[in-house]
Amino acid sequence: MARYFNLREAEAVLAEVKDELRQAATLASELGAVAAELDEIAQRVAMSGGAVVHREQVGRIKSRRDALAGRLQAIVLSIQEHGCRIKDLNVGLLDFPTIYRGHEVYLCWKLGEDGIQFWHEVDDGFRGRKPIDREFLENHVGDPPN
Repeated sequence: MARYFNLREAEAVLAEVKDELRQAATLASELGAVAAELDEIAQRVAMSGGAVVHREQVGRIKSRRDALAGRLQAIVLSIQEHGCRIKDLNVGLLDFPTIYRGHEVYLCWKLGEDGIQFWHEVDDGFRGRKPIDREFLENHVGDPPN
């Protein structure tokens, strides 16, 4: 079941997951570099008709890839357990589901922003972001208190 946030709750969760998101973005970038290195090795082998592969080197690179992927997966799961949604690790984009005027929309935050200042319709994504104004604040709700 989806969790719905009001702005105050989303800001509190953001404070908890912001550093993890930064780590995840860094790991994703490192993982991309390692994958590119493995692709380059595979292309060199293919272009040379099956040249000798330095198995130890490739083994070390694959081990690094696997370790990075494992750490990234653990961080992503940790962030998702809070109920927010990672939309783009490259730019550090998070969405927090909320209910606005009776339908689901997202509070939206991007790495580098001071706090959650925008929202968007589910289908609009980042390009459809609108500033959070008084009208939005008065008409959005999170989950009822337990």
